[in-house]
Amino acid sequence: MLEGFLNIDLFYALIFLLSLIICLVINVSGAPGNWAMSLLALFYYWSMPSNSTYAFGIIVVLLVIILSIFGEIFEFFTSAISTKKAGGGQRGMWFSIIGSFIGSLVGMIVGVPIPIIGSLIAALLFSGVGALLGAYYGELVEGRNSQEAWKVGVSSFIGRIMGSLFKIICGCIALICMVVAMLV
Repeated sequence: MLEGFLNIDLFYALIFLLSLIICLVINVSGAPGNWAMSLLALFYYWSMPSNSTYAFGIIVVLLVIILSIFGEIFEFFTSAISTKKAGGGQRGMWFSIIGSFIGSLVGMIVGVPIPIIGSLIAALLFSGVGALLGAYYGELVEGRNSQEAWKVGVSSFIGRIMGSLFKIICGCIALICMVVAMLV
């Protein structure tokens, strides 16, 4: 009974799962972890023998790709819509994106004293703060007063955090789908 489960395919499946978890973790920093999960799922589908206990079908790969697309679109549009809804302009939106990226990198470094979880939470939080400061600066450059620029910045912060959380949720759902497909 056990020999059907304990083989080289199990080793590859465990490496694949570890890689998926790493991809899910890098989502927090704003990196395209869901896209990496999609590529890994496609590679796993292609390389794992179809008669393996741990193989899954192309439907699972397509589901993971759809979840990746949905997560990315939602992440982008929540930030953009929240910035626009608060009265922000193009410059505020672009500075928000740049600030978000810089903030996530700074957050990963600041959170280092608390292994893994500290860096992830700090990256997410600093990403939002970077979006806030970027949008604020972009709106000031556009000639808006400080109060209007701050309103746009706060809205960009909220949109960035909400979008990132939704993207992470899409990644979690994709991971669960692949794990279930590997076990069934």
